[in-house]
Amino acid sequence: MSTDIRSTVPSSVVEGDQTYIMHTYGRLPVEFVSGRGAILVDSAGNEYIDCLAGIGAVSLGHANHSVVAALKAQADKVWQVSNYFYEENRNELASGISELLSALCEEDGHVMGSTGTAWRMFFCNSGAEANEGAIKIARRWGEVKLGGASCIVTAKQSFHGRTLATLAATGQDKFHESFQPMPAGFTTVPLNDIDALREAIDNPDDKTGPVCGVMLECVQGEGGVWPADYDYLRAVAKLCKKRHVLLLIDEVQTGFFRCGSPFMYQRAGIEPDIVSMAKGIADGFPMGAVAARADIADLMHPGDHGSTFGGNALAAAAGRATVETLVSENIGEHVLTTGRHLRHRLEAMPHVSQVRGHGLMRGAQLDVPIASELVDAGLGKGIILNHIGDSVLRFLPPLVITRYQVDKVCDTLEALIEELA
Repeated sequence: MSTDIRSTVPSSVVEGDQTYIMHTYGRLPVEFVSGRGAILVDSAGNEYIDCLAGIGAVSLGHANHSVVAALKAQADKVWQVSNYFYEENRNELASGISELLSALCEEDGHVMGSTGTAWRMFFCNSGAEANEGAIKIARRWGEVKLGGASCIVTAKQSFHGRTLATLAATGQDKFHESFQPMPAGFTTVPLNDIDALREAIDNPDDKTGPVCGVMLECVQGEGGVWPADYDYLRAVAKLCKKRHVLLLIDEVQTGFFRCGSPFMYQRAGIEPDIVSMAKGIADGFPMGAVAARADIADLMHPGDHGSTFGGNALAAAAGRATVETLVSENIGEHVLTTGRHLRHRLEAMPHVSQVRGHGLMRGAQLDVPIASELVDAGLGKGIILNHIGDSVLRFLPPLVITRYQVDKVCDTLEALIEELA
C-alpha cells in the first residue's frame, strides 16, 4: 500500500504542536488515531504495520482487549490515592513480576524452572525513574556494606535514561553535551571487556572513588543493538559477587519477553542483585519498576524513596493484566519463533551486513548509510521502522506481530533497499 504521508496530519494539529509543545522530538508526518495488535491507523485511514511499538513499550499490541478491559474496570473505581495506602493490583503485579524474575532459562530463551529468589518491587513511571531507584539502592548498599563506596560502573555506548543521574550513567558523550556538569560517581568501561571492568573495580579513579555497583544492559538498545556476550555476563556476575559489589541489570528495553525469555539476563544463567524495568510492563501505559533481592531491598526504609504516581491504581491494573496475559498466552515462545524468522529474513537482504540482538529486538547493520531514508520511505509504504544513526535499522515490534506481518514488512523493506541503495 502506498501512502501519501504529507496529507495524513491535519494542519491544525501540526500548528498546535509547533506552537505549544517543546521541540525535543523530530516528528514524523503522521498522526495515529487507532490501532489493534501490530497495526496502526492514521488520521486519513491508512494502515501501517508497526515495527516500533512505542519504542518497545506496546508489548501485547495496540488496544489489547485484556488490558483495555482492566483499565476500563479500574477507571470506574479509583485512579490515584498515593502509596500511603494498600492496593491489591499492585501486590498481584509485584508477585507476578517476582515469579518472572526468578525464572531459570536455557541460553536459547526457553524457561526450565525457577530459582525461588524473593524479590521486592518499587513502582515508578518510566525507565529512567527505575534506573534512578536502582542507583540509589546501590549507593545505600555502598554506604552500609562497603564503607561509603558510591561509584557505579557502566558500559560505553550504554543508555540508561535522560534524567541527569541516568545521563551521567549513560556511556555516550553525545548525550552529555550542553548539560554539564554531569553528576559525579560514574565511570565507563568497554562492554564485553572483563579485564577493564576488573581494573575499574580494583583500582578506582580518585575522582569517582570505590565502586558499589556495576550497571549493564544485556543488549545495548540505543547504542545500536549490541548484545553482551553470555560468558562476559557470567564473568561479571562472578566478579561482582567476589568483590561484594552489586550487579544492576537494566532490562528497560529487553524485559517482559522482548528477547524471548522473561528477562534477558536469564539467558546467560545469572541472577543480578537489582533489576530495572519499564516499557513492556504495562503494554504502553506509563509505568516502570525497580526490583531488588529482598535482603538488599530491606536496606531501604520509609522516606528513602518515593513517587507520587508510581504504582497508581490505573497503572497497576494495566500492568497486572499485561503480565498475566504475557504468561497465559505463552508469548515468549511466539517471540523466539517469530524473532528467528525476522532475523533470517533480514540476513538475506541486500546491503544488510549483520543482524544483532535476540527475539523481537533486532538491529540490522547496513553497509550503506540509508537508514533514515528507509524510515521515511517505509512510512510511505505502510511500515513503521526506526533507525539508530545512519546505518542501523532497529526492530521493536509488538510481541504479537505475526509471521505474515513480518514477511510483509521484509518484502517491502527489501524492495526499498534495492531502490535506495
